[in-house]
Parts: sequence; structure tokens; C-alpha cells
Amino acid sequence: MSSDANTLLEARRFRVVRVTEMTAGGEKRDREIVRHPGSVTIVPMVDDRHVCLIKNFRVSVEQTLIELPAGTLEPGEDPRLTAERELIEETGYRAARLELLHEFYLSPGILDERMRLFVATGLTAGDSEREPGEQIENLVIPWVKALGMIQSGEIRDAKTIIGLLLVDRTRRDT
Repeated sequence: MSSDANTLLEARRFRVVRVTEMTAGGEKRDREIVRHPGSVTIVPMVDDRHVCLIKNFRVSVEQTLIELPAGTLEPGEDPRLTAERELIEETGYRAARLELLHEFYLSPGILDERMRLFVATGLTAGDSEREPGEQIENLVIPWVKALGMIQSGEIRDAKTIIGLLLVDRTRRDT
């Protein structure tokens, strides 16, 4: 069992805390944890054979990555509403249907962020509502090409790999 001892850093979308945990042997051990409100990622199925990915410049790795659209929950926000908002914001698409497929932790060794994976279908194209400074570009590609990009290493973003492979597994099981 652990408890938050103190906040080390308070940022706009997360905070870093030091927690003290009691080990099975009764010893105290300090850990630094990133506390995050949670997030969503969306697999936008343009049709049965095409998916909309995005090219997104990521400052943390100083590269443009190929990803699924995603975003952080606002305090108290329903994840489905976050998914709708982020899909429009990043791609311009509006979904007739959003299905929650799975939930997972991104890096539970240091981060408590829980990501919800949605599949968006019945898409209607529209204008994106990207935040100022976002360097995002839509990339609509065949489903089989997206899977090949995982295998070739062109897609290296974990949430995108997880999302595409889970949806592919689900599609094969139906």
C-alpha cells in the first residue's frame, strides 16, 4: 500500500509525486510517480478497408510519429466525450458510432495514466479544430498498410500499435 507523500511538480496535464510504499518485508520505499487524469485514443475507420492515422510532431522525441488520434481527459469528463472531441480536433472526422474496445495502462512502472481505446465508425469528414502550434497531418491509408507499418517499424507509438493490433484481432474474430 502506498500514499502520496508530496507533490514534486505540478504541470498543466499531470503531476509528479513522491509516494512511500511499505514492502512485504515491512520496509519503507520511496517512489516517484506521474499522476495523470487519463486519456483516450481512437481508431478512426474511414471505411472497412481504410484507417485515418495522423502524423504528429512530438517534442519529447524530436520526431514526427505516425499515431492514432488521442487526448487527455479534462477533469470529470466522460471518456466518450473526450474521444469525440479529440477525433474532431485532430482529424476533422465526426463519428456516428464510438465503441469502447479496451482500457490499458501505458507505463505503470512510473505512470498511472489509464488509456481508453475507442473505435470510431460511420465517419463524416469535416474541418479539424487543432490547437495552436499542433503539427498534425491526416494520413488515410489502407488497413493492411497500417498493419505492415507496425511490422516494418514505421509505427513506433505504443498506443497506436496496441490499438491497431487489438482492432485487427477483433475484426478477425467476427
